[in-house]
Amino acid sequence: MAVAVAGSVMAFSSVKMQAGAQNEDKMVAGHSTGIYRTTGDVLDPEHDSRQLSNAVVDPDKYLREFNYGHVSKLPDGTTLREFTIVADDKRVMEVSPGVSYNVWTFNGTVPGPTIRATEGDLVRIHFVNNGTLPHTMHFHSIHAAEMDGAFDQVAPGGRFIYEFTAEPFGLHLYHCHVQPLEEHIAHGLYGAYIVDPKGPRPPADEMVMMMNGYDTDFDTENNFYTVNGIPFYYMHHPIQIEKNQSVRVYLVNILEFDQINNFHLHGNLFHLYRTGTSLTPDEYADMVTMSQGERAILEFTYKYPGQYMFHAHKTEFAEKGWTGAFLVRE
Repeated sequence: MAVAVAGSVMAFSSVKMQAGAQNEDKMVAGHSTGIYRTTGDVLDPEHDSRQLSNAVVDPDKYLREFNYGHVSKLPDGTTLREFTIVADDKRVMEVSPGVSYNVWTFNGTVPGPTIRATEGDLVRIHFVNNGTLPHTMHFHSIHAAEMDGAFDQVAPGGRFIYEFTAEPFGLHLYHCHVQPLEEHIAHGLYGAYIVDPKGPRPPADEMVMMMNGYDTDFDTENNFYTVNGIPFYYMHHPIQIEKNQSVRVYLVNILEFDQINNFHLHGNLFHLYRTGTSLTPDEYADMVTMSQGERAILEFTYKYPGQYMFHAHKTEFAEKGWTGAFLVRE
């Protein structure tokens, strides 16, 4: 059991770790090639497929769940989409089998809900702060200054309405913007924000992947890296897709404490739309590297059935949880 709350940590590792004589490096069983060397405390759940009893998120549900809000029409014909988002910083939930952490959540999960609208819609966010600290919502998009969530903090127990037109079309994100910013992001206050073009993109099997990490011993070095909140989840539960079917991944990097993150797809290449603000792909590749806050839309189709990995092409990240698989079916 590893519990990380109120600035303390008790750690149990399911793999054997051997400290080096001088630099205290750890020798840890790797996911494919035996042993690798790393620094920091590693809690490696790769071979632990237990179900989490109080999981920070259901990665299967989060993957393909889009929140379109409560939809109505204004007198001028504009579509109004209303959302209620509740911030909390008191929850202790499992981020990996046997590892509980004080997560800060939007609507009870990390990542928060994927907010989705169409270009030109009026988006209205009813924000409620149920936490013990000030929080806000800052959207990466075009909006008025008073809707930016950077200066006007919402106190504990407070409420605020963010309202703006959904623009431009593309893949965006939102996160708390209260300082110290790294603390609010590292604990989990973030989510994806998708604005569809008025002329919809071609049909595809759509899914969201949020690249994040957890610093469970509070040393500003991540102990876990994930896509969609739980380390190695999609290795134990491969994402099922169909052969010859178009797949569209909305990929967002919100990783704290590391300067870059990346995504590598096995056995295939994808059309890459950086930020998704153009309908013309920027490149055709099997890997993309991003700094924090960068995002991209990936589109691809598998020709051959079977199981294919996707993961960070940064070995430490992959070995600490940022690894998954697609199961391509006939």
